[in-house]
Amino acid sequence: MLLEGLETLSLLASEGTMAKVASRLYISQSAVSKRIAQLEQRLGKTLIEPEGRQIRLTPQAKELLERVAPSLAEMKGVLADSQDLADQSPLPIACSETLLAGYLAHFMHGYLGRDPHLALSTHHTPVILARVRSGDALLGICAGRLPPGHGLGADLLLEEPFYLVGEGQQSLPPASAESRCKILTMDLENPSNRYLREPLADLGLEPAMELDSYLALIELAKAGIGPVLLPAGLLGLVGKQGEMARPLPGLGRPLHLVYRPNSLKRERIARLVSALHQHFRHRSDLPR
Repeated sequence: MLLEGLETLSLLASEGTMAKVASRLYISQSAVSKRIAQLEQRLGKTLIEPEGRQIRLTPQAKELLERVAPSLAEMKGVLADSQDLADQSPLPIACSETLLAGYLAHFMHGYLGRDPHLALSTHHTPVILARVRSGDALLGICAGRLPPGHGLGADLLLEEPFYLVGEGQQSLPPASAESRCKILTMDLENPSNRYLREPLADLGLEPAMELDSYLALIELAKAGIGPVLLPAGLLGLVGKQGEMARPLPGLGRPLHLVYRPNSLKRERIARLVSALHQHFRHRSDLPR
């Protein structure tokens, strides 16, 4: 099937080896090779070539993917909408790691008793949106601002406030201006986090280090390195310092549930969405 071949080629572009693609698609490496060979025969072009232990796409393959990628993602999404979703089939959910750790662990423990076939994966928000658009995930739970024109249904679950942890442990070098305080933050180059730069500056806070790992930020805060910017959902993982954290007025990040519009027509997905809304409504009513 042409669509299978294009999907396999697209995965090869990102994964780089037949073995990794086979693992993603739950098929054998020989089946991956067969799909690519059939696509090459259909198009009359060489699409891949070896590069050490990995595989490199030819210029013709890169040009092909550049042209078909948007349509391929949409076709995959339409097919995902049309597939049967039996109670025993996996229900893939793409989730922010921090939301899973901060808000969803206990919820998932309870809900898996009702639906044991949820399949969780963790990603940054741009990847979550891409996976939901393509149908690789049927629901996405993400943190940070969503880009305009993302093309998905999006429900706001919570506006999560930020806190400054370890404000009394100034272990960082002085800021560039006397009125500013240097802090540790998450990666502000991530498109979902860029909006934070200006309000942080307005609060007199200057990022000294930007880390692509909340786990690293938590461990640094626990080790007495800071101050550290953390969302409310992770304060419980910092111990006593989290209890003494200072709220930053007006600084927060939206938490969204995203889905393809037709997904909510499926009863199994609609039940999960309803339970998630109820869970976050309860969380928003609780004092910190």
